[in-house]
Amino acid sequence: MSSWHLFVVYVSFHRKEVDMMKEEIVSVGIDIGTSTTQLVFSKISIDNLASMISVPSYKITHKEIFYRSNIYLTPLLSQSQIDASGIRKIIEEEYLRAGIKPGEVETGAIIITGETARKENAAQVLAYLSDLAGDFVVATAGPDLEGIIAGKGAGACKYSKENNCITANLDIGGGTTNIAVFRYGEVIDTACLDIGGRLIQYEENTQRVQYISKKMEILIQSLGLDIYIGKILSIKEIEIIVGAMVQILEEAIGIKTGEPGSLLPPMLTNHGLKLSYTIDTISFSGGVADCIWSHLDKNLYKYGDIGVFLGRAINNGDVMKGNVIRPDETIAATVVGAGAHSMEISGSTITFEEQILPLKNVPILKLTNEEEFQSHDKMQKIIAEKLKWYQVEAGGNTVALALQGKENPRFADIVSLADAIISGMHMVLEMKLPLVVVVERDMAKVLGQTLNRKLGFKKNVVCIDSIQMENGDYMDIGHSVASGKVLPVIVKNLLFNY
Repeated sequence: MSSWHLFVVYVSFHRKEVDMMKEEIVSVGIDIGTSTTQLVFSKISIDNLASMISVPSYKITHKEIFYRSNIYLTPLLSQSQIDASGIRKIIEEEYLRAGIKPGEVETGAIIITGETARKENAAQVLAYLSDLAGDFVVATAGPDLEGIIAGKGAGACKYSKENNCITANLDIGGGTTNIAVFRYGEVIDTACLDIGGRLIQYEENTQRVQYISKKMEILIQSLGLDIYIGKILSIKEIEIIVGAMVQILEEAIGIKTGEPGSLLPPMLTNHGLKLSYTIDTISFSGGVADCIWSHLDKNLYKYGDIGVFLGRAINNGDVMKGNVIRPDETIAATVVGAGAHSMEISGSTITFEEQILPLKNVPILKLTNEEEFQSHDKMQKIIAEKLKWYQVEAGGNTVALALQGKENPRFADIVSLADAIISGMHMVLEMKLPLVVVVERDMAKVLGQTLNRKLGFKKNVVCIDSIQMENGDYMDIGHSVASGKVLPVIVKNLLFNY
């Protein structure tokens, strides 16, 4: 899995004008996960914080959840296929309960997370649900983004900012453990492991094994156990497995040092943490987190999987001897994060063509700071060379060029930059695709106008600022909000069929 900076998530917006300085949008987050499917509706306030005589400066100032759905077991046709009709029925019924009509949805993002994203028909399910998703339709979410979203929804991001510390959130669901590390409110590291509560499933009454994931087969073999489909599990066997899973988690976050023959590497979904820092506090979210905090649950075989056992083992492990904080959200962390935290907004001095929006799943080509300060000729060659990384095709998706931009550019700098962009992005322009430029610093209006003028106003140009991107990211840009002054943006690092 990679990382969409989200997933299953559904983010949508229903606009409501409040006054000339403020606007409210309703955001819907839908999480289709390994174990559960759920959604939330949130109100997001966008305010103009500038004075009447200043350039408008719109910020997201408030987020409030006003509706939470029931939590449903994710409907499956088999261990390899999602029940699309069953999921659609759930979403439609919750829309009715929330009093929101699909036609009122302006933008949204659907995200499939955990092991569910690996199902054979995940892409087809997303297409089947796309008419409910408004402008943003996000496919499967990579583990890095999923971990970030869950960490924000759990409150770990907020805690690290308010307490000036480094906080790691472990979102343990049915199929994966997504880790995000926050320093003073900023993401500094992510990782994902194939550790979850539903990787081994059995009949609740008989404990006869019905499902074992491929990664669990590796772990079981490494532990010297003989467990297979149809076998009746003993408590001792389950405790050995979850004990090993806890040790893997503790090694992943640096509580224990990896020994020769460590079980951590084969359990990594993508990559481990860098651990070039000291984690001050730890929090747990996800369905298994409920089993950590409610560890006195006497029904060990509840849910027909190893989730309760895993939660109890974590509670009894060395990790709980450190500074562990209780999260704001556990099982709902991802969907809350998706519904209220996945969207960013552009600056207000921007250039765009409303008729070409929304733009979905646009890959990012990011220049380094050193590359940005090359001469016009060198920069355009660098852009053109990097553009070859992407398969740009007529009628396909465009590629967005991401820059930091100079702090106080002269107009001559803008003109030179525009020339380099036009020359370097020649392939995109020849394919009659939109020219999309994302700048971190506040200069998108003048840069976009310069690009338009140099192109004779014959090309579709979108130039936005106040958004930070990296190579490997993708983004969605929705229709404008705040009376056409800003654009909603979802930044993602996505890997399909991870």
